[in-house]
Amino acid sequence: MSAPQPLSAKDFKSPLRPVWCPGCGDFGVLQSLYRALAAIGRRPHEIAFVSGIGCSSRIPGYTTAYGFNTVHGRALPIAQGIKLARPELLVLVAGGDGDGFSIGGGHVPHAVRRNLDLTYVVMDNQTYGLTKGQLSPTAPRGQKSVTSTYGSLEEPINPLLAVLSYGAPFVAQGTPADMSGLSALVEEAIRYPGFSFVNVRSPCVTFGDEHTQIKWHKAQMQPLAALGHDPADRTKALALALEYGQSLHTGVFYRNPSPPPTYEGQLAERQATLAGEARLRARVLDWLMPR
Repeated sequence: MSAPQPLSAKDFKSPLRPVWCPGCGDFGVLQSLYRALAAIGRRPHEIAFVSGIGCSSRIPGYTTAYGFNTVHGRALPIAQGIKLARPELLVLVAGGDGDGFSIGGGHVPHAVRRNLDLTYVVMDNQTYGLTKGQLSPTAPRGQKSVTSTYGSLEEPINPLLAVLSYGAPFVAQGTPADMSGLSALVEEAIRYPGFSFVNVRSPCVTFGDEHTQIKWHKAQMQPLAALGHDPADRTKALALALEYGQSLHTGVFYRNPSPPPTYEGQLAERQATLAGEARLRARVLDWLMPR
């Protein structure tokens, strides 16, 4: 048999045309996913892509992988079920900051603590773009919107700090303003053996302000590698995460150098142990009560 042909980004591109606003950052996220999946080398039928509700949650439909568009905020539970039922699949999860840290916020810590081998990509644009620009949970204090004309009175959720504090073994942040860097981050997150989280500051060109635009990102982003950050240093990662909303750090904040066991791996071991015990009991019964 001849060796399988290497994959390209086009192999993961579905015939559906994205309906995002021209210039939306999610276009860049989608391209980075195409590139990362081609580099990983898994065939589209070996990949399951789960999402919630929102502009960013349309992404599975724009790929040739198996896609599941769930209800709002429920992408992580569905993805965990798929991974447990079909552990051989590569399972990706996508959503927005509202989907992941508002209605779906209660699922994040439990996905982290179970540590299934999932990659969760959140497109953080600090607004509810699909429903016309309301404040999202990551919107900064003072931000104005169609439903908050005098500005937000609430403190924003810090997704990086939240996921790090829950104990996630891999946490990174990127931006479509750095496509090669974002593609490399997504690829690294997929390759990490456990729960990995990538927060993507994905600009909303329709409802976002100047701080959410590609031009601002290019001028303000600070690659963590250039700062000499050691991604094995969780304490430093937490300190850098505190600067969310003030600085745009890109790269890997934290990568646990000793990946903890995955839930599905531990489950397989337990099932094997129980099956062995069942076979032993059957042999003992056959010896005690021969047929």
